[in-house]
Amino acid sequence: MNEVFFPLLLVVFASFFQGTFGLGMKYVKPLAWEAWWLVHATVAMLLFPWVWAFFVVPDLWSVLANSPAEAVGQGALYGFLWGIGGIMFGVSVRYVGMSLTYGIVMGLAALMGSLIPLVGIENIGSNPALPYVIGGMVALLIGVAIVAYAGIKRDEIQSAEGKEIQGIQQGTAFRIGLAIAITSGVLSGLLNVGFAATESIGDVAREAGSLERNTALARWVVVLVGAYAMNAGYALILLIKNRSFGTFKVQGGFVAYKWAVIAGLLWFAALGVYGQGAALMKSLGPVIGWPILLGLALIISNALAVWIGEWKGTPGPLKTMLGGVAVLICAICILGFSNSLKAEPAEGQEAGLTTPGRAAVCDGQTAWSALKCEYH
Repeated sequence: MNEVFFPLLLVVFASFFQGTFGLGMKYVKPLAWEAWWLVHATVAMLLFPWVWAFFVVPDLWSVLANSPAEAVGQGALYGFLWGIGGIMFGVSVRYVGMSLTYGIVMGLAALMGSLIPLVGIENIGSNPALPYVIGGMVALLIGVAIVAYAGIKRDEIQSAEGKEIQGIQQGTAFRIGLAIAITSGVLSGLLNVGFAATESIGDVAREAGSLERNTALARWVVVLVGAYAMNAGYALILLIKNRSFGTFKVQGGFVAYKWAVIAGLLWFAALGVYGQGAALMKSLGPVIGWPILLGLALIISNALAVWIGEWKGTPGPLKTMLGGVAVLICAICILGFSNSLKAEPAEGQEAGLTTPGRAAVCDGQTAWSALKCEYH
């Protein structure tokens, strides 16, 4: 039972980080956005992932050197493309508004990030989990759509009351923004596709003595090399274009720096812990864990929004949003149940057979026992 519950527990834990890291983005000023983002990306995509990976993956450099070049290249490429999707998200908001952009991007990122790894799984058609995975994805998309609709209606009410809201453009501008949002959503799912594409890197890490769940860290550092190249490169271009290097020395910048670091730690904490859970779920991990992560993060971020007053004075949209959250919870339960359904082992194999050199002595224990075993 622990082999089902513990991976899901890790993904649920990761969703709290994913749903809260965005709070740091409320504290960008007095830094220029590009200066804040460069600090954030350096912590989230470079420093924290590599430090964590060095700590839990034995002989990390050797693992990466002995990993298949194709997996390394694909992982970094998908990370780079994900970075482009993140930039397009910000552009789309100016055309179609935050709520519609967020709904489109979140829905497509969950769908594409799960669907692409799903079709790549061998003999997936015979897996008893498949109908539940598909059903959970459909329910998740419905829930995201309801929450996005509620956000749009909330924005309309608040805009009518005089609150400044980035509105939805009309005509050609709207169609352009919609195309950008759709492209952003597809590219945003490639972060998880990159993780799935680096499974062979995890195999090398396991053979080197890494615990099964910690093989995810060796995979993430590869994917995030590409992601960091895109994000840091874009920030540097803006720093040069806007001549905003001077904001690094602006007075009163400590709070902005602090939140850039905190947001970076939370962001990769989400990916790192999610990756550990997905690694324990084997090949279906990126398929099941990814939509659960995004769905729970959406629930948590909206709960925080209610707490800080972003839904105040909009009872109708709030009720609609809560209905969407209920659908998301049902979707997550369906996806979680699918993780308990195991495919029959292939002929000639025994259930529970492990590969040679697999250092998984801690897998399948209780969460507390596994944590104790981690460092001994």
